[in-house]
Parts: sequence; structure tokens; C-alpha cells
Amino acid sequence: MIIVSALFAITLAMFIIWRSSDGFEVASGYLGRNLTDGVRGATINAIGSSIPELFTTLFSLMLLGDLDNFAFGIGTTAGSAIFNGMIIPAVVILAVIGYGIAHKVKVSKKVILRDGIGLIIAELILIYMVSGNHLSWMHGLGLMFTYVVYVAFMFSNMKKKEEEEEEEPLSMEEKKEYPVGRKPTVLKSLLLLDFEQVFIRKQINTLNAWILLLFSMLVIGLACIVLIHSCELLSSEMGIAPYFIAVVLASAATSVPDTILSYRDAVAGNYDDAVANALGSNIFDICFALGFPLFAYTLFNGPISMTPETVANVAELQASLVLLTITAFLIYYFNTGLGKVHAYMLLALYVLFISFIFAKAYDFEWAVRLGELIASWIPKSV
Repeated sequence: MIIVSALFAITLAMFIIWRSSDGFEVASGYLGRNLTDGVRGATINAIGSSIPELFTTLFSLMLLGDLDNFAFGIGTTAGSAIFNGMIIPAVVILAVIGYGIAHKVKVSKKVILRDGIGLIIAELILIYMVSGNHLSWMHGLGLMFTYVVYVAFMFSNMKKKEEEEEEEPLSMEEKKEYPVGRKPTVLKSLLLLDFEQVFIRKQINTLNAWILLLFSMLVIGLACIVLIHSCELLSSEMGIAPYFIAVVLASAATSVPDTILSYRDAVAGNYDDAVANALGSNIFDICFALGFPLFAYTLFNGPISMTPETVANVAELQASLVLLTITAFLIYYFNTGLGKVHAYMLLALYVLFISFIFAKAYDFEWAVRLGELIASWIPKSV
């Protein structure tokens, strides 16, 4: 009964995050309207849709109490990065082909090269920063600085848009059509988590777009608190460390906004944005969603010390992340178009990864030995 209740709460948190992501899409789309497609997907969309990972890491440190539970945040962000790199592109490919929009998904090599290499570099920096027994505010600052450099590079290389007429603000009537006299009330919109109908009743502008974005963040933050406690309860009932639940379930729940944004971009034909959002989200997750909570927590509470077992688990996850990212990068880059075969390859890789995580959680001999081999590739940080 407790397991069922925990799974229900996790599903509810996932649903709230999913519905709230609509507000992110509307607000970030308006606020990033002057950016080029690939840059918007890798920055504003990626940051907005990755807020759940940031909140999950931050709140897990504040609420779980045990300093070793920083591994919960690492498990969520790294697991989310693997989910984004495997599941989201597969969903995008299958959706585009399934709807008959195209036979293959073609993504700009420049976008793949830029964000793919940026992601691999960020992961290598993460390995160096978070591979020791002790973590301090300097490690968090180093991760955040990496993201600042990435964003600065993005904007310095952004192509200026050609001069064009200023777009008229979109009205909610243009965005959604309702029968006369049947437009939802504010209360009904709140109950349905349709936040854009609450804050943008007639016309979107910078002010109500920011209010919508911040309110959506608040709701997602509350959902993340429910998610953390539910994962902790589930791990206790299953007799495994919360870290393993975070890698599988918390990471999937917090990746819902990324999946929805990329799916909608792909269906609209914005393939560069669809992929850039997934990869850019990973960079944000690794550098900022981990870096900021680590920086803020250790600045006020002192260094974090992790047990040898946790260090080993984290090392395995980091190495798996790099290996899977490189594999996905090769699939993206060395194909003129991504088809069903590539989607199934990505899904198979993710299934293998999840199988390894569960086998490791229950100390299967083959998983333990494989984990030790993977962990041995990770150098210790200074």
C-alpha cells in the first residue's frame, strides 16, 4: 500500500510538472522571440524546462537532512541528462515520422556540434569537479562558471535576425479558440493548471509573461517537494538507496517539460530547437542545476562529505553519462537524417542503462563488477 501511495504521489508530481510546463512554453516563447531558433532552444527553453532539476537538487539538500543525499540531486540531474539525450530525441523522431511530417528528422550539424561538444565538455568538467569525497562552494562555483561561458559563447555566435516587421503580441483568442461564453474562469483555469489562462487573459506582454513564468516555477517547486518525499518513501519500502530511485523516477518526472517542449517544437517543424532544447537542458542540469545548490548549501553549511559507496555510485553514473552522450552524439552527427532505426537504438540504450541501475541497486554480481570497472575510469579530483 505504501509503495502504491508513493508511486501515485510521484505520478501526481509528474502530472503537475507536465501541466505547468505549458506556462513555461508560452512565457519562454514570448520572452525569447528575438533569439534565433537554436539559441532559444538551448538557453531560454532549456533553462525554463530544467527548473525541476534545479529545485529537486536544492530541496533534497534542504529537506532530506543527510548530507550524503546530495547524491539524490546528482542522480536526478545526471539521470535526467541521460533521459534527455536518449528518450527525447527518440520521441521527436517517432512523432515526426508517425504524423507523416517527414520521413527523417534532419538537424543542423552546427547545432549538434555546438551543443554536443559543449555537453561533453560540461560532463568532463563535472567528473573533475565532483569526483572526490569532499565538495565545497568552489566546486559549485566552477560548474556555474562553465554554464556562464557556454551562454556567452551562444550569444556571441548568434546570428542577427534580418530586419522584419515587429510581431504583434499574440492574444489568447488567437492561441486558443473557445465557444462564445465558454471561456474558462480563473478558478477553473487554476484547477486545471492552465496558468496562461489565469495570467494572460487577453494579450501577452513582458510583464505578464514573467509573472506566468515565475508562478509556474513556484508550482513546479512545490511538486518537486512532493516528488522528493515520495521517492524517499519508495526507496525505504523497496530497501534501496534514494539515489537509485532518483536516477530512474525523479529524473523522468523532472524531464517532462523538456520532453513536451521538444515534442511540440518538432511537430511544428523546428527540429533544431527540439534537439537544442534537450542538449541545452543537459548542460544547464549539469552546470547550474547541480552547481547552484552545491554552491549555496556549502557556502552556508560547510563542505559536503560523501561516503565511499556514494562516491563509487556517482563515479559510475558520471562515466555512464559520458559514454552514452558520446554514443548519442555519434548517432546524431554521422547521419544525414534520423529515422526509426536511430530512435529504437536510443530507446534500447536507455533500457540497458535502467536495467543496469536496478541491477546495481539490488547488488547483482554482474552489475557490481561492471560498476566497479566503469568507476575505475574516473580520476579523483584534487
